[in-house]
Amino acid sequence: MIDIRKKMHDITAMVFDYDGVLTDGTILLTPDGDGLRTAYVRDGYALQLAAKKGLHVAIISGGRSPSITRRIEALKIRDLFLGVEDKLSVFQEYITRIQADPAHVLYMGDDIPDYRPMKAAGFPCCPADAAEEIRAVSMYISPFPGGRGCARDVIEQVLKLQGKWMHDDGFLW
Repeated sequence: MIDIRKKMHDITAMVFDYDGVLTDGTILLTPDGDGLRTAYVRDGYALQLAAKKGLHVAIISGGRSPSITRRIEALKIRDLFLGVEDKLSVFQEYITRIQADPAHVLYMGDDIPDYRPMKAAGFPCCPADAAEEIRAVSMYISPFPGGRGCARDVIEQVLKLQGKWMHDDGFLW
């Protein structure tokens, strides 16, 4: 039996899909064709905190919207890969570059394009509303849906297990 708490404790890098994980997957199209997405503030807080606490944090997305870039840059996440068709190769190149052991990498995805990198990650996880195939390969399924706290859920658990959540920081806002 897999010790999920031990797996979470040993995480050194976290990789997230964007649409469907950091958003609810809805894209509202404006008359000029731009797509509007919503982002959950608590997920954003947790992402920037994980990076501040020394974890490698990356976003790999098939999306290409400038709004994604602005959101991730505002959170001070340096590793952003957009317009990705082959998420597995980008995932492998990223973990090689940061010299991370795949066994210590969390990957959170929600749909079929995330399947292969999730199989390569040591700790695959997903939101509550992920596709059935993604749920089947996940070691952890957040009780929260995409864009509504699933990223915060896993990040908070990892940081708490590592003693980095509210540790010697007082209130972090």
